[in-house]
Amino acid sequence: IGEDVKPFTPEKTKEIVMSLQQPAVFCNMVDDWPALHWNAKHLSAVLNGKTIQFRLGLKTVDLVPQFETKCNYVKATLEEFLAWSCGQPSCLSGPFSCYEYSKYWAYADYKYIASIFEDKPEIFQDIRWSDFGFPGRSGKESTLWIGSEGANTPCHLDSYGCNLVLQVQGRKRWHLFPPGDTSFLYPTRIPYEESSIFSRVNVANPDLKRFPEFRNTTAHVVTLSPGQVLLVPRHWWHYVESIDPITVSINSWIELDADHEARVEEAITRMLVCAIKSAENPSDGDLWLNPTEVEATSHEINLQYLNKAVSAYFKCQKASVSEQARSSS
Repeated sequence: IGEDVKPFTPEKTKEIVMSLQQPAVFCNMVDDWPALHWNAKHLSAVLNGKTIQFRLGLKTVDLVPQFETKCNYVKATLEEFLAWSCGQPSCLSGPFSCYEYSKYWAYADYKYIASIFEDKPEIFQDIRWSDFGFPGRSGKESTLWIGSEGANTPCHLDSYGCNLVLQVQGRKRWHLFPPGDTSFLYPTRIPYEESSIFSRVNVANPDLKRFPEFRNTTAHVVTLSPGQVLLVPRHWWHYVESIDPITVSINSWIELDADHEARVEEAITRMLVCAIKSAENPSDGDLWLNPTEVEATSHEINLQYLNKAVSAYFKCQKASVSEQARSSS
């Protein structure tokens, strides 16, 4: 194959993405994407002193997952983050001063590219998901993740879509588990976050006394390197950790028809969580609402949410029934 020829056409890639039931790593698909230059230093210059929120967790590995409700949060510039991660003395003051680099990791995760670069929309074109068969999908429909060594996301599954993840800087280790392993991962909705179902097991250091069934899981472990794109199929569990001093990745969730049903389930879950939440002692604080999640909303808003999800689901069902009727006739 010539230097500039990608292994798959956009149409073929889309077919693979939409049908594959196993995780896969795509190589040599993004060599010409400007986003490959989005290392932390470059992004720091582009953001030019803009502050973003970092989540801080302890590097010590506990038997329980370090959920986002247990983490600390600071607002800082990427410049301050880079100085801290290099152990520069300037960090004795500033947002990271209370967090010793040897003891903590920091993660600016889940940042919507559309909102952090809202004043620089031209940058969206650096990401070209059209090569994966999704024309028009760019950085505008993507999220950015910047972490230090040890930064991690607790093991969870996403209720909606499948996930394409581009690794830009450093390496990340992914522990993936198939949907069939769900019961062995002790799923929970606490902390609550729409569309995320967490595992009660710290898969990096499992407590087999409390969670003996975890022994029955089959982990698919992938180390993702710069320039590679990982496909996480629908409902695959994943625990992700940064294994280099600085990591940068970009992802986009691809909507699927099956999402309509999942949205109805999520709307019902939201109503139940909010109903239980309103009966709780308000002084307990929001220990089981993820910081990324909105505060408990009103029953009326939740009902509207459920109505929309149900009508979208039925619309999709009708469309597929008439589609089947057309093809059989």
